[in-house]
Amino acid sequence: MKIKNFSKNGDQLLAMLAALANPHRLRIMAALATGGRNYVSQLAREIGISRPLLHLHLQKLESAGLVTSQLELSQDGKALNYFEVSSFAVELTPAAIAEAAKSLTTDLEK
Repeated sequence: MKIKNFSKNGDQLLAMLAALANPHRLRIMAALATGGRNYVSQLAREIGISRPLLHLHLQKLESAGLVTSQLELSQDGKALNYFEVSSFAVELTPAAIAEAAKSLTTDLEK
């Protein structure tokens, strides 16, 4: 999923910012951006966190459209879930935030 312009979708901008508001997820994004696509076990070793914790963070990043995953079989028959950074660009300005806020559907009463 390519994220091009958040000016028409405030919910998507909010999801992206929430996903990035965590030091583990920033490290995951940095590792994938600099090292390229990687599978969960190797990425967990590189970052220094457990696979279950990494999976939780990757799910959050994927639901925000910041990473994509692809399940592949290795030569020895093991299923490997590869992740890579999605292409996106966001210009975060006061005007862009004001425009995105117009399309928010999030219930403020929660």
